[in-house]
Formats: sequence, C-alpha cells, structure tokens
Amino acid sequence: MAKYKRMFHAVDSHCGIPGRVITGGVPHIPGNSVYEQMEYLRDHDDQIRLLMLREPRGYPAFCCNLIVPAKDPRAAAGYIIMEQVEYPLMSGSNTISVVTTLLETGMLPMTEPYTEMLLEAPAGLIGIKARCEDGYVKEVTFRNVPAFAVHLDKEIDVPHLGKVTVDVAWGGMFYAIADIRQFPGLELKPEHGAELSRIAAMVRHAAHEQLPVAHPDYPGVGITISQISGPTDDPNADWKNSVTMASGELDWDNPNTWKGGMDRSPCGTGTSAKMACLYAKGQLKLNQKFRHQGIFNNIFTGELVEETQVGPYKAVVPTISGRAYITAYSTFVLDAEDPFPNGYTCGDIWA
Repeated sequence: MAKYKRMFHAVDSHCGIPGRVITGGVPHIPGNSVYEQMEYLRDHDDQIRLLMLREPRGYPAFCCNLIVPAKDPRAAAGYIIMEQVEYPLMSGSNTISVVTTLLETGMLPMTEPYTEMLLEAPAGLIGIKARCEDGYVKEVTFRNVPAFAVHLDKEIDVPHLGKVTVDVAWGGMFYAIADIRQFPGLELKPEHGAELSRIAAMVRHAAHEQLPVAHPDYPGVGITISQISGPTDDPNADWKNSVTMASGELDWDNPNTWKGGMDRSPCGTGTSAKMACLYAKGQLKLNQKFRHQGIFNNIFTGELVEETQVGPYKAVVPTISGRAYITAYSTFVLDAEDPFPNGYTCGDIWA
C-alpha cells in the first residue's frame, strides 16, 4: 500500500487572513464551468476542503483555494474557493491571494507595471489588474460580481441578545451587517475578538432564520456570513469592520457554538456588500473611493464603478484593491494510516 493517500502542493499567503492556494496534486474535476466543478467537489470530494482547513493543517480563520484550468476561454485560470462550512461563489481576499500566487510563482506570466487578465471564479469572470514591480505583486484590483442590498435597517430578534438592526446585502456572499454602536462597550479591536465573533455568529444565525434572501442566479444560497461595522477615527480610512465566518453549526441551546473565525482582512466581498448598502442609502456615490479598514487596521479600497440590474435588484459593480504576501511553500500529505483522514475540530476554538 502506498505511504500517502493524497499529496498536495500549496502556497500560503495572507492579506490579513491566511489564504492557502493549492497549485498541484488534485485529479481531474468534472464540470463545464468552475461553478460546476465546485459543485462536484462539494458533492463528491469534500475531503480536500476538510483536510486543508481543519486541524492539523488548518484552523478556524483559514481559507483555501484550488487552482483549476479555466473553462471559459476568455479566462487565464480558474479557482475554487473553500471555507470552513461552505464553498463561497466569490471571495475578495482569496482572489487577491490567488492572483499573487499565480503571478509571483510564474504560473502565469507577469507583466510590469500592470498585469491584466480574467479569472474564472465559481461566480463567473472576475477582471484583474495587478500592479507589479521587481517580480512582486504590489496591489491587486479586481472587478467583483454585482453587489446589491436586500434588506435595509431591519430589526431581528437575536435569542439571548435582544433586538438588533441589520442590513443584508450580496457582495459575492450574503452578509448580515450590524452597526457596532448597538453594542455598548464593544470595540473593533483584536482584544475584543472573542465577543465580536460571538455576537456576529448570533446575528448571522438569527438573520438567516428571520430574513429571507434569494439570488436570482444561485438558488438556495442564504445568509452565511456576518459583519460588525462601525466608524473609524483613522484619517486614512472611511469605515471599519470585522467579518466573522462560521466554523461549525450554531445551536441556540449550546453557548459553546456561538462563535466563528474572524476575518483578519478588511474582507473584499464584505466591503462590496457594505458599499452596496451605503449606496442604497444615498451615503456613497459612484466612483467614490471607500477605504475599508479591518480589525488590524489594514485597508482594502473599494469603488462602485457602474450601476446594473440583478433580477429584481438594483445593483452596483464594485472594484476592490488590496495586497497579499506569500508566507510559505508547502507539500501536504495524507498518510495512509492517519486515523483522521478528514482532519478534526475541537470545541476549545471551533464552534
């Protein structure tokens, strides 16, 4: 019997949140689009996601991407995004990590001062403009899928917490967004991370239960992520946020599950969703820069560049700019005798 059941080559990077990019070792994935390939992985080979994101190879605030050949002839490459409880159709920080990996490793040719291309995400074609210098990707700007607000200033009843007012918007995922000023004493600082993630997880789950959403192109996709949002006193930023991703099932009867993994980046799809809400409220204009600060004061810069329509929703097209830094080149293996072929989680840090 072979020593290893599986072997993957990967590049790790971060733009705040760590993002792993699998560059080799995955067999052929059936599908006529990256979206169909994502569905195949989800339904037939979810072990790759579990193996890479759970312990001992991952931890709650971790994402992974799989590079695949593009199915759309206009795209230079495709990528499938994997997170702790789902396969998102789009992710900004992951896109920035993927572009950085593709160009800095030479998987795709780099052109200085700018490299422009299309990538195929599960959500479709994503326009890329990377600013490059001396072999490094200094900044990635991507043209995201259209973003739109679904619910504005809606009051929900969060068990064990009370009434909370939220916005719900699509930015590549459906976000429940709550203003931090509803929670006295809470601040958008790393040392408040445990309470931020607890409240965000509870708000997400309550919004999922009480506020219906439907994307015209992706039936069945619900609210899966949440954002605590508030003003900043930093003159280099316009707004601040903390996004929390689910790291397991939330059970209202078990407080140990009221938590998740906090995004260490300013969050690209979260920035897109926030901008869509601000635009719908008349608080952000087209072609106006929006500097969105993360929990570590790092910044993504967003801009709404176009109005469009998504089914019944008036939508806007965002661009997001940010930078990732490569941190490791690795080969991951699954020993044939490993008793945990899908990894594992523990309630000390996982929901």
